Formats: sequence, structure tokens, C-alpha cells
Amino acid sequence: MVLLLAGCERAMHDMYNQAKYKPGSPSPLFADGKAARRPPEGSIPIAQGELAGPSSGRLGHIEPAPATSSNNHPYPITLAFLQRGQNRYEIYCAACHGLTGAGNGMIVQRGFPKPPSYLEPQLLHATDAALERSISNGYGVMYPFAGRVNEKDRWAIVAYIRALQLSQNVPVDHLAPQDLHALGQGGAKSP
Repeated sequence: MVLLLAGCERAMHDMYNQAKYKPGSPSPLFADGKAARRPPEGSIPIAQGELAGPSSGRLGHIEPAPATSSNNHPYPITLAFLQRGQNRYEIYCAACHGLTGAGNGMIVQRGFPKPPSYLEPQLLHATDAALERSISNGYGVMYPFAGRVNEKDRWAIVAYIRALQLSQNVPVDHLAPQDLHALGQGGAKSP
């Protein structure tokens, strides 16, 4: 019995100590003598950093090239679509990101890590596809929602996030006169 258990223990160690090349190791398999290989042309890494190796790849995503426009939305943006996005956002996103997208949701107030604000330049300039991908696959500690939120609703959430961003960054020259008056920016200041 003791010999049998010792054999199982050896097999377990073999599973954990598999033959592999560590970064910077030499290798007789390649002409240059190095184990490290360049990724194939056109490949896109979906994980980065020291801890990303054993992870599911949700630690980050590197965009291959900046998009020329963030208007790469596959669905027509209508009032009903935005309202659906608002509804889904309030259900799935507001607990962390807050109702305004500032990253001050209820879970942050309870001590959990603060997510990024949608008003940060990185997220203001992110493509719609990158936002949808983050909702689908998760990002950092954010849970992936692809299994809980269908594709059309994820795009509706992205449209609503864009509306949130716009609502908090409207240039003054885009405001109606009554809005300027209400803000005290134009005409006589309100009491």
C-alpha cells in the first residue's frame, strides 16, 4: 500500500513539473539557440503582465491599432435602444460604475475596488467594440457578462455609456439657450 501511494505522489509531481522553457532559456530546437519565439505576424495578445500566463486572459487586452472612429456600432441607435441600454446598465453596471459612470457605485461605497470612470480619457477614446468586449469578457476584476447579457443588450449598454459620457462632457457651444440660462452661462443669471 505504501509503495502504491508513493507512486501516486510521484505521478502528481510529474504533472506539476512538466518540461518547459522559461523566458530567456536556451533551446537546441531552433537555429538561433533561443527558446523565445516572436509571435506570428498579425497575432493579437489578449493577456499581459506577469500573472497573465496562468489566467484566463482577462487581465487585459491590447488593441492592435487605434480605430479612426468610435462609431462602429452594429445596431441603429434609437431612443428605445438607449432606454433599453439604460435599463440594462442600471441592472448590471450601476452597482460598480455608478449611475453617472463616475465609478462610484454602491459596491465601491462598501469597500470594493473602484472601477475606472467612463470620463477618463482612455475610456472616452476607446472604441465601441472595445467597450463591448470588456462587457463580454470582463476586464481586470470585472466579471464577464457574455453569459448573462445578450449581444444586442451589450451594445445597448455601450450606446448608453456613450450617452453618459456625452451628458457630462457637452461642449458649451452645443447647449441650447435655455440650457445655458439654466447653468448661469448665458444672459441674466438666474437667482
